[in-house]
Amino acid sequence: MAFGCDLIAGFPTETEAAFDNTVRLVEEAGLSYLHVFPYSPRPGTPAARMPPVPRPVIKARAARLREAGAAALARHLEARVGKVLEGLVERPGLARAPDFTEIVFDGEAEPGSLRMMRITGHDGVRAMATLA
Repeated sequence: MAFGCDLIAGFPTETEAAFDNTVRLVEEAGLSYLHVFPYSPRPGTPAARMPPVPRPVIKARAARLREAGAAALARHLEARVGKVLEGLVERPGLARAPDFTEIVFDGEAEPGSLRMMRITGHDGVRAMATLA
């Protein structure tokens, strides 16, 4: 099983301590997938009237969260190396494991088929495999 989440960096009134808690949560909760985006005000919303976080701080925090997300995904992928996983073949050379891990594989497999795959490594973004 893998968990992911969407995170907003720099929501109005976000303190450095609150942001640090968010970064710690990524590791402590064992998150594997992050979707990070910087806060941007939407006219007419209550948040648009709240004290803003400076734009350069928002951008820097979003970058830090993306770095934490990349490290979390690398940990997730590393834990799969050496395992045999079932993959749903999406197209030639690309499959998804039940936990949504993207798998690039060598060999022929029909799109839509379920195939067992031995995870041999990763590139930080996807698992690499051979058909088992």
